[in-house]
Amino acid sequence: MSIITLTTDFGVADWFVGTMKGVILGIQPRAVLVDVTHEIPPGDIRAGAFALAASHPFFPRGTIHLAVVDPGVGGERRILAVQTRDFVFVGPDNGVLSCALAKENVEAVHHITNARFFLNPVSQTFHGRDVFAPVAAHLSAGVPIQKLGPPVRDYLRLDWPRPRVGQDETTGEIIHIDRFGNAITNIADSALSALDRARCEVSVKRKRPWPICCFYQAVPAGKPVAVFGSSGFLEIAVNGGSAARSFRLKVGDRVCIRQRRHQESSSS
Repeated sequence: MSIITLTTDFGVADWFVGTMKGVILGIQPRAVLVDVTHEIPPGDIRAGAFALAASHPFFPRGTIHLAVVDPGVGGERRILAVQTRDFVFVGPDNGVLSCALAKENVEAVHHITNARFFLNPVSQTFHGRDVFAPVAAHLSAGVPIQKLGPPVRDYLRLDWPRPRVGQDETTGEIIHIDRFGNAITNIADSALSALDRARCEVSVKRKRPWPICCFYQAVPAGKPVAVFGSSGFLEIAVNGGSAARSFRLKVGDRVCIRQRRHQESSSS
């Protein structure tokens, strides 16, 4: 028995997610199914990759992580199963797995081609039901990953933006906006290791800079604040409000962390 997580862009208004669960339970009735999210924006591979990377380490060893954000469904993109030291990942070879895999020790990558483990017939528009779900179920039931198809040497990696770390300044960009309107950047806590955090301030879109604090309510209600959130990355937030709406933020906006000079600190 294994835990199988589900990360998709299917939403919950239609029958898609429920049908996938029915297929899995029909093959492996003892599977434990966990919804990570089904609210990835349609076809947004980067958002799916971020959700999977942020969530997968917190599951028990042996968990099967199934990610279906697949705008190329029915096309020539490959379908992969990846064995790491702690988990198995199943998803399209379009980069949606790559950010999670960057944090893992990859042991084997297999191109899923063995139709014995698919439903029959296979719809060209719903591989989540006919390919991904049954493959995850068979893995949960103990089918070795080697039986799914031939090994491959590599997989598609997203061109993920990296922050630029300087002596007095670190620049990055917004990579995700959550449902609270918090803008999550690609700047990890480690990027500030050489800076004096007490003298650091964050600016975006030429707005007046604000300090980095430990929690949202460190500033008055309605005021902006920068914090290192649960994902491990810097977030731009508004206490009790939406930073995205207040500042018209979007994915890709540039973010700058600047360390004030001592004379600037003393004169302010």
